[in-house]
Amino acid sequence: PRHPLLDDPIFRHFFGDRQDNAPAQRASGLGSGVIASADGLVLTNNHVVEGADEIEIALNDGRKFPARLVGRDPETDLAVLRLQGNGKLPAITFAQQDALQIGDVVLAIGNPFGVGQTVTMGIVSALGRSQLGINTFENYIQTDAAINPGNSGGALVDSQGNLVGINTAIYSRSGGSLGIGFAIPVSTARGVLEQIIATGQVTRGWIGVEIQEITPELAESFGFAGTEGALIAGVLRDSPAEQAGIRPGDILIGVDGKPVHDPKGMLEMVAGLMPGHSAHFRVRRADTEVELKVEIGRRPAPSLQR
Repeated sequence: PRHPLLDDPIFRHFFGDRQDNAPAQRASGLGSGVIASADGLVLTNNHVVEGADEIEIALNDGRKFPARLVGRDPETDLAVLRLQGNGKLPAITFAQQDALQIGDVVLAIGNPFGVGQTVTMGIVSALGRSQLGINTFENYIQTDAAINPGNSGGALVDSQGNLVGINTAIYSRSGGSLGIGFAIPVSTARGVLEQIIATGQVTRGWIGVEIQEITPELAESFGFAGTEGALIAGVLRDSPAEQAGIRPGDILIGVDGKPVHDPKGMLEMVAGLMPGHSAHFRVRRADTEVELKVEIGRRPAPSLQR
């Protein structure tokens, strides 16, 4: 960082502007990753490589390789790299989807603080954690395996060494592990990896609405018996939702025959639909239920600034 004296006019009067031409300092960061295929595809967190000019990958055996960014998905905080090495690499085995249960033993592997590879052990304390405010799409594994700065992007594996998640975040007041860590489940990581390999990006459905949770107070004011569904708080102009006739105040209760329980479920349902697909949305409007046909649009790319 620039020293504050360099902006002082008196200091500049005596010492001149020579410091203005000094080369800019470059910062380096450290994170972890998972070799996902023998030909050099690597999974890591988006926040580990975001804004990087150069990426170098160091293996546990001491070898170092340059890497290039294949694609990234800021909304799940995942990125895919291509390690530019020779020969086959040791790739991790992906666990079966939904095989993980609360109470299972897991190991968190990474390189925290640059000390070298570490392995910490814990148990799964929760599945499907969301509404943490970390990313747009949240479905985290919660574990008490110690995850420290530098573990981001590393593997969370089961007792057989199969990948069950990508370590992403911790809850901490001190910067160190307090026993509450979060990992992206392997099902999400695999889906993002496959899309990025195929197209270089992740494509999600979008209809252009602002949604809100139905609280007991809102349900009472609307005269509803329950709180299931997603309240449409706003509709973007010229969006697929507006063109289909969705209005603010509608309550979305179903998409293509599947019930909508809450805003998170609605967001995931719509994101999972392919752009161009015509979906049937069921909404509750006043005292009636209305069926609307919505042509799904493409979810806009998020801003590069986090």
